[in-house]
Amino acid sequence: MIQAAVITVSDRASAGEYEDRSGPAVRKLLEDTGYEVVSYRVIPDEKNRIIDELIRCCDALIPLVLTVGGTGFAPRDVTPEATAAVIEREAPGIAEYMRMCSMKITPRGMLSRGITGIKRQSVILNLPGSVKASTENLSFVLPHLDHGIEMLLGMKE
Repeated sequence: MIQAAVITVSDRASAGEYEDRSGPAVRKLLEDTGYEVVSYRVIPDEKNRIIDELIRCCDALIPLVLTVGGTGFAPRDVTPEATAAVIEREAPGIAEYMRMCSMKITPRGMLSRGITGIKRQSVILNLPGSVKASTENLSFVLPHLDHGIEMLLGMKE
């Protein structure tokens, strides 16, 4: 069973102004497809906090680290920039595929700035913030991620 972390990035949810629904929906999708979610956090849209949490998950050798939120055009949407500061190698095809599939549903899929990359033995993947967009985007790539993660972990060649 592959372990995963879910990090919801939201000022309002982290302040308790509303309940995070996207993170738990992503968590359920992961668990329903055989992943073990070993970490779930809700943090504010602060670049340094996001960086610290991504590094914590990667240092814990969690193979799949998902962020939920902070990928849009709003001034505080800095999840892609924080992710770019952490990753060692890019994996752009994953984010490109999510955007391509999203645009078949809505042209606004092109507005997602999420990126994907690798740090040590962890794949970091940015998902949009809404329940619908985050679960749709994850469902596009989830059937294929295990192969890449197994290669990263040396389980496959």
